[in-house]
Amino acid sequence: MTDNPIRVALVDDQQLFRAGIRMLIDSQPDLEFVGEAADGRAGFELARSTRPDVMLMDVRMPVMDGIASTIAILEAADAESRPAPRIIVLTTFDLDEGAASALRKGASGFLLKDTQPDFLLAAIRTVHSGNSVIAPGATHALFAHFRAPASVPVVPATFETLTSRERGIFAFAARGMSNSEIAAQEYLSEATVKTHISRVLGKLGLRDRVQLVIFAYEHGLNVGDHPGG
Repeated sequence: MTDNPIRVALVDDQQLFRAGIRMLIDSQPDLEFVGEAADGRAGFELARSTRPDVMLMDVRMPVMDGIASTIAILEAADAESRPAPRIIVLTTFDLDEGAASALRKGASGFLLKDTQPDFLLAAIRTVHSGNSVIAPGATHALFAHFRAPASVPVVPATFETLTSRERGIFAFAARGMSNSEIAAQEYLSEATVKTHISRVLGKLGLRDRVQLVIFAYEHGLNVGDHPGG
């Protein structure tokens, strides 16, 4: 095991599934399995006691579901001014309103429970590094949940605080482009792009890039068009 492994916790009501995930995590030298829980309320306590870096969270569970648990975990971390775990929501359904709601509330990713093991491991590492993950092939259908209504959407005043450059970066990020792709498109360094993304998130009050995409869909910002500025 490496000196600073990624600490992973799991919340799921299926014992066999938990056992399989625990074995998978334990097989990786850069990951450490720090605990498991069978319902959302126990998952909340697990987050407070073990302080994992990444949590895998089932949506449908007894006592407290994964959405409520995700909200409680993130709100508690904010209230206590401590780093929140990155939460990946797990579901058996491709188009799951629960997964969409969890992403809206601050989860960092969404995966199907039949995801290939290698992809799940890559997803854990990806969200730990500050990026987000969505189940392959589900992005557009999932974010259709957040499309603005037919009426003209109201763009929040916070969006008007973005500079022309930041709006351009926002538009690229809202289309799902990575920092390296944006850097190549805009002839910038990846470090500069990362700085712009951080400023955009800060000005808009967003936690991560998933919430940025949701923001764009909700407010009818033309994520499919080439950004200006």
